[in-house]
Amino acid sequence: MSLVIWADGRLVGQEEAALSAVDHGITVGDGVFETCTVFGGQVFALTRHLQRLRRSATGLGLEAPDEEKARDGVAAVLDSAVRASGAFDGRLRITVTAGVGPLGSGRVPGAQTVVVAAQESVMAPTSRSVRSPWPRNERSAVAGLKTTSYAENVVALADAVAKGGDEAILANTVGELCEGTGSNVFVERGGELVTPLLGSGCLAGITRALVLEWGAEAGLPVREAKDGELPFSVLDEVTRGEAQLVLTSSGRNVQPVTWLDGADVAVGEVSTAARELFEKLCRERLDP
Repeated sequence: MSLVIWADGRLVGQEEAALSAVDHGITVGDGVFETCTVFGGQVFALTRHLQRLRRSATGLGLEAPDEEKARDGVAAVLDSAVRASGAFDGRLRITVTAGVGPLGSGRVPGAQTVVVAAQESVMAPTSRSVRSPWPRNERSAVAGLKTTSYAENVVALADAVAKGGDEAILANTVGELCEGTGSNVFVERGGELVTPLLGSGCLAGITRALVLEWGAEAGLPVREAKDGELPFSVLDEVTRGEAQLVLTSSGRNVQPVTWLDGADVAVGEVSTAARELFEKLCRERLDP
């Protein structure tokens, strides 16, 4: 798969050194990022992603990212990708770090580092998911922020892959259903598609929000959960065939789970309708 990288104003090769060895994003994971879907060389929901990038940065205590600089990087990367491969479909990542800093956790005020990268990719139609043995800490200082401190997710996903899955589903510390390592979750039960509250510690996903908005617009029974409505044990209902599970993210769109913890599971009718609706509208409304 082709990979195009832009770092602080210039296109760089995949093997080319582009960041300082003491960039705080490298030494302590002090940064934020967004991953966007690209259809035909155009970024989907870029405005929403840049807004969340700003929220994550300010939540982490960083200065708000330079949106114009980020957009310049996006334009440069996509122009290069389209010229190289024609109609480009894939993923684009915008990363902003605290820039050069000390080896410890303290920061030095100054210019941030901005990196934009794009790569061709194809979304899988379904997911094989695994319950993670590790919880998400909904009381963490970075709960709900999309930071580059991703080690917990890397470990949980590796565990899921070792068990035959492609995503790990996490509870929070009080036993509620929370999210995947890189996705939000919806449970279909009782004829409704229900997703955990943001207070569970999950990320405020762009796809999650659009499923709720577009679903309501189309009259689909899609909503946020009530307090206590989605304990982690609701996944037992999925494996018993009493409920269904869907993942949402920029790398998955609306993706039904067809295998959970070694058991084949069915896809729900509302889940299918939500997937079809999203696939239609995400190409008609590129910057909703």
